[in-house]
Amino acid sequence: AVLSRAALAAAVAASAEALGATAADRWLLCLPPAHIGGLLVLFRGLFAGNPAIVLPKFTVEAVAAERRARYISLVPTLVRRLLDRGADLAHLRAVLVGGDALDPGLAGAARAAGVRLVHTYGQTQSCGGVVYDGVPLPGVDVRVAAGGEVQLRGPTLMSGYRLDPVASAGAFTGDGWLRTGDGGTIAATGTLVVRGRLGDVIVTGGEKVWPAEVEDVLRDHPAIADAAVLGRPDPEWGQRVVAVVVAAPGAAPLTLAAVRGWVEERLAGYQAPRELRTVESLPRTAAGKLRRAAL
Repeated sequence: AVLSRAALAAAVAASAEALGATAADRWLLCLPPAHIGGLLVLFRGLFAGNPAIVLPKFTVEAVAAERRARYISLVPTLVRRLLDRGADLAHLRAVLVGGDALDPGLAGAARAAGVRLVHTYGQTQSCGGVVYDGVPLPGVDVRVAAGGEVQLRGPTLMSGYRLDPVASAGAFTGDGWLRTGDGGTIAATGTLVVRGRLGDVIVTGGEKVWPAEVEDVLRDHPAIADAAVLGRPDPEWGQRVVAVVVAAPGAAPLTLAAVRGWVEERLAGYQAPRELRTVESLPRTAAGKLRRAAL
């Protein structure tokens, strides 16, 4: 994606306005700069003058020990690690969380620990997160098109894909909106609710299942440390819901019946897994995002 100087400057300025951040507020960089969330920390220094404290890599100990910063960008996996280890983050004015879905259990744990999480939504093509807690940043427009696709418009969007005019044209609608490929809805409050990638939705027995919704419920199970959900071909249902889970340390072996019962108590019956796989770990990127294709 080609991100112009003007687009990056607009993203930095809009974020600062939404957060109430000043040029004196330090940001802590512990995400890879190859990740848009990490790169934007550096650009906040370039465009807004915010001093950046750069860690060689993410560790719970290093983040917890750094008390000068007022803002940090993380992915949900890293937030969970910090909270599980009891890291004190109350000195931070905001913890921006993006790159993946934020499950309600994790958000609740952060609130209980006095941590202000700001759930961001966006893509590299939009200069990172441009929707904070469901509300677009100043100058950014959001709509949900026919078919349920979330689309974005505003000064932070990419110019296109480098040396690929065909892909560039396909990334935008005729009236200039960025096609995100994500599914979502606009809540009664007017905020954006992102359901997940349209290509990840599972259609089982004619019903749509969004993996992130089931994953949130599975991660709340006391015997499950991590979970992913995907669809597999099924001769009866078209697709079946498959749960791939990491067992919590010391937990008793999981059974499909127990997992199905747990989900059925909290969601619709068709969302409950019909197959269970237990693995030692889930494939994730360096930034902690689930690599669904690798499952």
